Amino acid sequence: MAIDILIAEDEPSILESLDFILRRAGWSISSVTDGDAVLDVVRRLQPRMLVLDVMLPKRSGFDILKHLRADADTANLPVLILTAKGQQQDRRTAEELGANGFVTKPYSNAEVVGAVRSLLGEDARPA
Repeated sequence: MAIDILIAEDEPSILESLDFILRRAGWSISSVTDGDAVLDVVRRLQPRMLVLDVMLPKRSGFDILKHLRADADTANLPVLILTAKGQQQDRRTAEELGANGFVTKPYSNAEVVGAVRSLLGEDARPA
């Protein structure tokens, strides 16, 4: 069964927070905590979108994004990059690799929910 959002995040407190706010907003969620698992889980679960941390164990978010965009089955998957690395270069790299959105940690719950709603093409309703 397809899920709405796959979260790729290795920090337990951030993952728990994202899971809570996105479920509360009404989406079904699954998660992975390392970069190697992301591509397999995306293919298996076929999420409507991916919330992707840049700094993951085993494989970086940028490397994952590059692979997703190179595969015809995942080339159009909406990807929201979530990172503590807010430098312009990181934003530029994410855009060049085909990210659909970019949120810098620390983030507000409303910012993340709004970005997800936008990428999923849903009406902006308060969470």
